[in-house]
Amino acid sequence: MEVHHLRAIARLTELFKEDPSYLALVIGGSLAKGRALEYSDIDLLLVASDEEYARCVAKQHFWYFNEEICDYPGGYVEGKIIDLQFLKDVAHHGSEPARAAFVGAFPACSRLSELDTLLVQIPIYPEAEREEKMKNFYSQVRAHNWYAHDAERRQMRYLLAHAINEMIFYAARLLLAYNRILYPYHKWLMYEVEHAPEKPENFFPLVEKLLTEQNAENAQEFFECIHNFRDWGVAPDESVVRFTKEREWNWRSGRAPLPDW
Repeated sequence: MEVHHLRAIARLTELFKEDPSYLALVIGGSLAKGRALEYSDIDLLLVASDEEYARCVAKQHFWYFNEEICDYPGGYVEGKIIDLQFLKDVAHHGSEPARAAFVGAFPACSRLSELDTLLVQIPIYPEAEREEKMKNFYSQVRAHNWYAHDAERRQMRYLLAHAINEMIFYAARLLLAYNRILYPYHKWLMYEVEHAPEKPENFFPLVEKLLTEQNAENAQEFFECIHNFRDWGVAPDESVVRFTKEREWNWRSGRAPLPDW
C-alpha cells in the first residue's frame, strides 16, 4: 500500500469516525488483498445505522463515491453502503463472490463490537457445499463440451463461443472448489486459479489455445485435461441430470443460478 493510499484512508477515517449515520468503515478491494498498484482506487464498505440504512433503502441508494479524498492522479474512493444484518447474512449464507469481497478486509474505524469476528467468519470457504459444487461444475464442463461439438457440426458460431467460455469458466470454478478457494468473480478468476496449488499442469496453455482457436477438437482436449485430473465422482448420465436441474430447472426451487454460487 502506497503512502498516498494511507493518507486517503486517514482522511476517510476522520470523515466518518464521528458520523452517527455510520457504525463502521471497512477497507477492502486490492488494497486489502495486497494487489494494489500505485494508481489503485480505494474500495470501502460503509456500515450504516438502521435509520440511515432505511433511508438508503427508501432512496435505493447504496453507492458511495468521492473524488476529493485522494490526492494522487486518478485516485478516487468508491464502495457500498450496507447494514450490520448484511454482514451477518454474508457470514451465514453469502455467495462465494460476496465472501471473497471480504478477503483481507479491515476496519478503518468501527463502533461495532462484533465487526472483527464477522470479518474473520465471512471469507471462509463454505466446506459443506464443496462436494456438491464440484459435481455440478464438472457436469457443466462436460455438457458444454458436447455443445461445442454440436455447434461446430451445425456451424453455429455464437453457440460455439458460448460453450467454450462456459467450459473455461466452470473448469476454473471446479479447480477453485477443489483447492477450497473462493471465487472472486470474473476479474480475478484466473489470478486465483493461477495461484491454486493443485491444478493440471497444462491448464493455462490449453485455455489460451481454446480461446485462440475455438473449435471442437481443442474443446475436447481441454475437457480431457479436466476429466483426467481426478475422478470427480459423476457418471455421464448423472451429469446430464445435474445440468438440467441447475441450468434449466433451478427456477423451480428459487435457488440462485449456478454461476452465482
